[in-house]
Amino acid sequence: MSLLKRIEKGDKDPSGGKGKGGDKSPPPSGGGRTNRTVGDTGGAPAGKTTQASYADLKTRVQNRLLGEINQDIETQSKDEIRRHIEELFHSILAEEGVMISRQEKKRLFDSIVSDIIGFGPIDPLLRDEAVSEIMVNGPKMIYVERKGLLSRVNLTFDNDTHVLRIIDRIVAPLGRRVDESSPLVDARLPDGSRVNIVIRPIALNGPTITIRKFEVDPLTVNDLIKFGSMTGQIADFLRACVIARLNMVVSGGTGSGKTTLLNVLSSFIPNDERIITVENAAELQLQQDHVVTLESRPSNIEGKGAISIQDLVINCLRMRPERIIVGECRGGEALDMLQAMNTGHDGSLTTLHANAPRDAISRLEVMCLMAGMELPTRAIREQIASAVDVICQQSRLRDGSRKILYITEVQGMEGEMITMSDIFEFQQTSYEAGKIVGSIKPTGIRPKFIEQIEDAGIHLPPSTFGLGKRR
Repeated sequence: MSLLKRIEKGDKDPSGGKGKGGDKSPPPSGGGRTNRTVGDTGGAPAGKTTQASYADLKTRVQNRLLGEINQDIETQSKDEIRRHIEELFHSILAEEGVMISRQEKKRLFDSIVSDIIGFGPIDPLLRDEAVSEIMVNGPKMIYVERKGLLSRVNLTFDNDTHVLRIIDRIVAPLGRRVDESSPLVDARLPDGSRVNIVIRPIALNGPTITIRKFEVDPLTVNDLIKFGSMTGQIADFLRACVIARLNMVVSGGTGSGKTTLLNVLSSFIPNDERIITVENAAELQLQQDHVVTLESRPSNIEGKGAISIQDLVINCLRMRPERIIVGECRGGEALDMLQAMNTGHDGSLTTLHANAPRDAISRLEVMCLMAGMELPTRAIREQIASAVDVICQQSRLRDGSRKILYITEVQGMEGEMITMSDIFEFQQTSYEAGKIVGSIKPTGIRPKFIEQIEDAGIHLPPSTFGLGKRR
């Protein structure tokens, strides 16, 4: 029987107290039970005691709610659950005779609802559009990123158990697990935000959560132009490269905006092409109709059933792809991706971690070696030189802004070396009031693949490359 029905029937307090269930309204102030307020400690000093009393009230009410909520809560919608919790919440406060302000009551209710059906203290941060990343470093330390800059927020979890409860709510719907035997996991939230979780004994500070938020409406090329990440001229060039089916690699450091740029590049793909995406945790937000999304899977508790990115790249070649988009190359799948680019799957896109275009080539070499095949270095470099046409180097600068620093053409081989040339390069002009001022400009070099772009029916004026007349 629910708490509301027990109160109506005048039953005893479910927690064991007597005489509290017979009347839902607080007793008259002249006698009987005395109304309590948050922070009422019988003459004890206020301050920390008030905060402790509030925490005690929250714990007490939340435990009562958890004991009273119907077992079929999982089959109800969030709105139905919220209404049910609200009914029980007001009844419990009335039964306990707790007097708190309307503002404190709303704060308490929102906090409890977040813990029961949301993601606890980080719920308001997930709703805050200005927050792009959330970092939980144990239960008592939470940082956020706003406009590329980190700051600590005045929010905490109760303890490690509280954080683990929220972690379980994140990973359970995805069929993933995190425990002492498997303390690392990649996951995603229902809105597509990427989540990385590390718990003890690996994380010494306590359970650690890193959430990379994504816009409900993905950023468009016009947004990146407005933010100064690229210019309109660069946007036209990149659009031409994608339509002309050039193979492109987006490289950069962590948090530099690689996935955002990959989303923008993907938006240039014609809507009538079949696109297959391969990701570790699905986060790309493609707007085309004909998109097949593949996601890797970790092993189960028995160490079996793992599906790697490499397995998915190999499999997607049998799915008649016109475009292959690999969210990020991290290991041996790089070799399969290069072979796909070299066997008729032009226009493929991927990202990888690197500090510069030349470093991106070196990383591709290393990742190809990770595939376990004993290939000579020259053979790998020939594969890279033949497969990759363009490298876009993305970076997060010291003022927190994210910009394209280089757009580089991979030209071919000269002896044992892969030859490259920068088509566009970011040039900083000044550093004013904590902001980097500059823009990406052409270097005056006309790329060799310009004929492929023109064959696709696209004409780029010589001024695009900083040339006064065509060569």
